[in-house]
Amino acid sequence: MSNLEGAPEEASDVRGRVAELHAIREQVRRGPSDRATQAQKAKGKLTARERIDLLLDEGSFSEVEPLRRHRATGFGLEAKKPYTDGVITGWGTVHGRTVFVYAHDFRIFGGALGEAHATKIHKIMDMAIAAGAPLVSLNDGAGARIQEGVSALAGYGGIFQRNTKASGVIPQISVMLGPCAGGAAYSPALTDFVFMVRETSQMFITGPDVVRAVTGEEITQNGLGGADVHAETSGVAHFAYDDEETCLEEVRYLLSLLPQNNRENPPRVVCEDPVDRTGEALLDLVPADGNRPYDMRKVIEEIVDDGEYLEVHERWATNIICALARLDGQVVGIVANQPQSLAGVLDIEASEKAARFIQMCDAFNIPIVTLLDVPGFLPGVDQEHGGIIRHGAKLLYAYCNATVPRISVILRKAYGGAYIVMDSQSIGADLTYAWPTNEIAVMGAEGAANVIFRKQIADADDPDAMRARMVKEYKAELMHPYYAAERGLVDDVIDPVETRQVLIRSLAMLATKHADLPSRKHGNPPQ
Repeated sequence: MSNLEGAPEEASDVRGRVAELHAIREQVRRGPSDRATQAQKAKGKLTARERIDLLLDEGSFSEVEPLRRHRATGFGLEAKKPYTDGVITGWGTVHGRTVFVYAHDFRIFGGALGEAHATKIHKIMDMAIAAGAPLVSLNDGAGARIQEGVSALAGYGGIFQRNTKASGVIPQISVMLGPCAGGAAYSPALTDFVFMVRETSQMFITGPDVVRAVTGEEITQNGLGGADVHAETSGVAHFAYDDEETCLEEVRYLLSLLPQNNRENPPRVVCEDPVDRTGEALLDLVPADGNRPYDMRKVIEEIVDDGEYLEVHERWATNIICALARLDGQVVGIVANQPQSLAGVLDIEASEKAARFIQMCDAFNIPIVTLLDVPGFLPGVDQEHGGIIRHGAKLLYAYCNATVPRISVILRKAYGGAYIVMDSQSIGADLTYAWPTNEIAVMGAEGAANVIFRKQIADADDPDAMRARMVKEYKAELMHPYYAAERGLVDDVIDPVETRQVLIRSLAMLATKHADLPSRKHGNPPQ
């Protein structure tokens, strides 16, 4: 009888505990205070949970350790133990596919990293690696939590170690939505892609105050490490946007182009753009005169599905284009010289930009299509002293090391070492095509004639006329469109209007390509 009498009381107690749980969860969801939320909004920033809601499919987020609290003491910390400890971690879906996420909550300790905070991030990173799913970090933190001392610094070490372990295994995307200073900036630098928002996000190792104290230079936070600086000058940021909503929507788009991990292929979609669509506009887009510029982006638009592509590092090293697009629904990485910028030459920054992009494509099973129109490497004392040899070698190494399908199309100029470096057949391109406007040579005809026929030109009664005749002779002998094809250095010379269908057929054939690298711990790429 006593058991029956006790049952209602026990059930009532359970309901009370459940009510308490829901009250705590509501407190966690709301955050520390309305005042803190208002302060965040006043800066033009969303809250961490609003950001997660924008990133993930509606209702898909599952949080991990929302009730975690720090256990530090001293400096008043024992009296302030908010839930989550300033970082929200968990998983959800983007376009129906699993994605792991952690988001700094600036309202709690300024998003600063402490021991418990770091442990939560370590756990979600380990889960992402184990599950084989992308990891997105929404960064808005003030660095290490000074009150916790070296424990906070050790937390960063654990993050860096996991960033490195996950590199080339799962896609890692860093979204900068606030400050990221000091050693904390190295985590985004270790990831595959960095997004930034203008005015509200900054990244730097030493802030303006330190710069002023050490060098005497006066500079603002945005001037030192804002989105435009990193998108245009340093190359740290791959993408920069005006607002968080657009930024997070573009993160979703990027995720739709990437595989879940290095054991899968990128998601393929049904293509409504006809495979056999011809590109008549290409005949007018690319001038036959090698000295006339044109916009390579228009060529890409004409070739890829529905003219859509996502350009990476759009505003940095603009003399080369790196983009993700689709051909017959299959994701491809496109590397292309841009004649509108520095005539499309390769320099230090362009070599680094393309090399990193190629490595990313190779890691995640994305075929590489290279569109060549390159007059060579940029000459100059600054380039040589800056190490163009070792930086250019990075691009060469990346191509040679890539085992994904590789197809090159030579549109116009392909001169000297730059031709070899840009995925020529001799360094392992699976297929190489050329347009009838191609000029493959050691150097331009004018320069070659001046070297080869120096004596004849000097001894001639009319040196200018002799030079013109020798240039014409050199072009006729060594630079005609079929010279390379006759020697098997290109697989075919194609009609430009057929470029799209030729690429699609070639990619279909290469879909089952398998290539093994030599047995080794890892290579030693040029630095």
